[in-house]
Amino acid sequence: MDSIDGKIIAQLGRDSGLTSEELGARVGLSPSAAHRRVKALEQLGMILGYRARLSSAARGNPSTVFVSVTLTDQRQATMMAFEQALSRTAQVSEAHLMSGESDYLLKVLVSESDSYERIHREVLSALPGVHRLVTQFTIRTLATED
Repeated sequence: MDSIDGKIIAQLGRDSGLTSEELGARVGLSPSAAHRRVKALEQLGMILGYRARLSSAARGNPSTVFVSVTLTDQRQATMMAFEQALSRTAQVSEAHLMSGESDYLLKVLVSESDSYERIHREVLSALPGVHRLVTQFTIRTLATED
């Protein structure tokens, strides 16, 4: 990676929908050179994918809930079973392996048509290896730049 690749990554991080022409103009390359560089960055695994940022309304105005998860133990088999089951859990939008008191921190999106109680009882508590769940509800999300 060189400085041009760094500029490309920075620009795509701000707006992944840029055309090759727009991207090239911003980083000082022709559209075809910008396209080739982006494809090379994708193949190197530097760019993992693209996604649309959806408004809360487009996502059904979900509530955001953070859940600290403590497992029964920290054996590799327990953690792998938990992570594999978690990857099939649609309500969890982010999961982080943590240091400190809990093992994982989950970001759960609860749609208006669903209830957190049901998700807690039927989904999260049913994940393998779960010993304890501590839930915190978001009051308001502050706008930040990605």
